Amino acid sequence: MRLATWGMAVGLLAAPATAQRVQVATGQLEGTHVSTAATPVDAYLGIPYAAAPVGPSRWQPPRPAAQWTGVRKADRFGARCMQQPLFADMKFRSPGISEDCLTLNVWTPAGTKPGARLPVLFYIHGGGAIAGDGSELRYDGAAMAQKGIVVVTINYRLGAFGFLATSALAAESPAHSAGNYGLLDQAAALAWVRRNAAAFGGDPQRITIGGESAGSMSVSVLMTSPLTRTQFAGAIGESGGVLPPTFRPKPLAVATKDGDAFAVAVAAGAGAPSLDALRAMPAEALLAAQGTQRFRADFIVDGQFLTEPPVDTYTAGRAARVPLLVGANSQEGSWTSILAGQPPTVANYRAGVAKLFTDADGLLALYPVKSDADVPVAATALASDAFLGASTWKWFDLHRGTRQPTYYYHFAHPRPAALPPLTNPDVPPIGAVHSAEIEYALGNLDTNPAYAWTADDRRISTVFQGYFTAFIKTGNPNAAGLPAWSPAPSAGGVIPRQIVDVQTRSEPFVEQARYVAATPLLERRVP
Repeated sequence: MRLATWGMAVGLLAAPATAQRVQVATGQLEGTHVSTAATPVDAYLGIPYAAAPVGPSRWQPPRPAAQWTGVRKADRFGARCMQQPLFADMKFRSPGISEDCLTLNVWTPAGTKPGARLPVLFYIHGGGAIAGDGSELRYDGAAMAQKGIVVVTINYRLGAFGFLATSALAAESPAHSAGNYGLLDQAAALAWVRRNAAAFGGDPQRITIGGESAGSMSVSVLMTSPLTRTQFAGAIGESGGVLPPTFRPKPLAVATKDGDAFAVAVAAGAGAPSLDALRAMPAEALLAAQGTQRFRADFIVDGQFLTEPPVDTYTAGRAARVPLLVGANSQEGSWTSILAGQPPTVANYRAGVAKLFTDADGLLALYPVKSDADVPVAATALASDAFLGASTWKWFDLHRGTRQPTYYYHFAHPRPAALPPLTNPDVPPIGAVHSAEIEYALGNLDTNPAYAWTADDRRISTVFQGYFTAFIKTGNPNAAGLPAWSPAPSAGGVIPRQIVDVQTRSEPFVEQARYVAATPLLERRVP
C-alpha cells in the first residue's frame, strides 16, 4: 500500500468513497470506503467514545459522549492526546494534539452487516503512557480487517493528563481514588465497543484486547481490574506487563505524595496553587510543566481501577481466565545501557552490572561472559530482561498456571535499515529491537514505509499476522499453513516457545530457569 493508498485509507484524498452508514448508540456515522485493497475495507475514524476531558472534567473519570443529530462524518482521525514529540518512529495521521482526544477508530470488512458476529481486535497503542495514538501508520487496522476482523484502535489520556494523582483529587473522589484516568479511558472505550460492536458487524462476546509496550502493560492490568476483567474473550501482549521485576504499580499514598510535589512545583512556576487553578491552566502550559518536572506516568493501585498489585491478582488466579498470546523481542534493551557507553569489554561489563544491581555476582552468573566478544550478546540479554523481558515472562508464567491456553513468542528478526527521514542507530542492533514486531504482526509493512522491507520480512509478516488472525478468531494461533505452535503446560514439562524469524519454529524455552533465578535479582537495583 503506497502513498496514494494511505490517503484513501484515512480519507485524506479528494472526495473519498463513503462507507455504509452505521447507527451507534450516540448517533449515525458515515465512514470511508477503502476500495484500493484486494479485500475492500470500511473505516470509521475519530469516533468519540467519551466526552472531552476538559475544564472541570480534567482529572475526572471519563463521561459518556454526547449524542448528535444527523449523520456524523467519520472520515478523519481525531486529535491525539496531549503529548510531546518524543519518538521519531511514531508516524501520526491525526491533525495535532488536544485535550479533546477521547476517540477511537474502527475498520471492518466492507459491506459487513450488523449482526455478522465477526471477531473484534481492541488494540491499545504504546509510547510509555506519555506518547502515541491510534492513528499511527503501524497500527492501521485495514490489513487485519481484510482477514475478517473488526479492528479498533483508541486514544487515551497520557502523562500528567492521564496519570496525575494528588491528595486533593483523592479527597474529591467519591471512591477516594486518583490517577489512572488513562486506564479508565481504556475501560470506557472497551465498554463502548461492547455496546456498539454489533453495529459494525462485530461480536461483543468475541473481543480480543491487544497492545504493545505501554499498550501491552495496559492489557496486563485490564486482565486484573474488576472493571474490565470479564469484558473480553482473549488477550495479546507484545513486550510488557505490569509485574515484577521491573514494573509494580504505585500505592495510592505514594502516588498522591509524588503528585502533590508535582502540583506544588507547577504552582511555583505557573501560579496554580489549587486544584481549580490547575484545571484552569491551558493544556499547553500543563504539558510544558510535565516536561520540565519530568512527570512519570505510573499506574496506580487506586482502589478503583486497580484494587491490588496485578502480581497478586495473577498469583491468586483472579485475573481474566482467557487465552493469552504474549511475548517479547530479542533486543528489548541495548547492551550500551548496561555499559553506559563504555567499550564492550569484560571489565566494563562487570563494572556496569555492579553500578546497576546490588547482586552483580548473581546476575553475572546468569548472564556470563568469557571474553570481550561475548559482552554484547550477554549484556543485550540482561538489558532486555531488565527492561521488559522478565516482566513479560512473569505475566506468561503466572497466567499459564490458570490452565487457560497460553502461548509465548520470541520475535528474533532484526528490522531492516531505516529510510530517510529516520536515521539508523550508531550501534547496529543485534536482534529485534523494542517495537520492531508491530508491523509484522498487524500486516502493516507496506502501510509504514519507514524501513527497507525485504522478501524475508514479508514472509515473516505473513506467518506472524496469520498467528494473530487465528488467535483473535479462535483463541488458538494455529492455522493451516503456519508452523505449529503449542500452548505452554500449566505446570511442569517442557515449555515451548515460538521463535518468530525467517525460519519460524517451536523450541524448548530454555531460558525459563534463568528467568526464575534472575527475576528477584533484577528487582534489586542500586538506588
